[in-house]
Amino acid sequence: MSVSTLTRLTDLEMRPYLTDAGDIADELAGKVGLYAIYDAEQVLQYVGYSRDVAAGLKLHLVRQPAQCHWVKVQTVQRPSRTVLEEMRSAWIAEHGAMPAGNAADQAAWEKPIDAKVQMTAEERSAIAAATDLDKIKLLKNLARRVQADILETLKARGATLDLRFNPKLKEQGLLDLK
Repeated sequence: MSVSTLTRLTDLEMRPYLTDAGDIADELAGKVGLYAIYDAEQVLQYVGYSRDVAAGLKLHLVRQPAQCHWVKVQTVQRPSRTVLEEMRSAWIAEHGAMPAGNAADQAAWEKPIDAKVQMTAEERSAIAAATDLDKIKLLKNLARRVQADILETLKARGATLDLRFNPKLKEQGLLDLK
């Protein structure tokens, strides 16, 4: 597949982010492809690609649950990073504006969640006064609290995804799927 054979973004079916069963569509597991993520009002938020579309969509849902309500997907048979990047650029150009998730908010869509930005004043004081070993414990607890908030948000959306977070990152106050 090349950019010249790319299905236009406007020609792709808008589909719910989660299936009726509360999961990412099974047919996307293990598939390489390009996807456009939309919010509840069907406003484009992010265009990305992944070697496993289902895994990529799961990551984005955890990182940006309020922004992931609708999706358009095109799978690719023989991809290369160059072709996928060209396809992403073509979709963004077709849209006419850079989605926030590909611009100012890119780190929130693509990097692990930094739980430290959600610290309470008490947590901030405790971490500042802690020894290195205690600091790790406090950061883990902070990450667990933020993880619980994310899981509660997803549960309220009807998500039934099996989510496993990387335990090593929690020691740094970060959250990401394993």
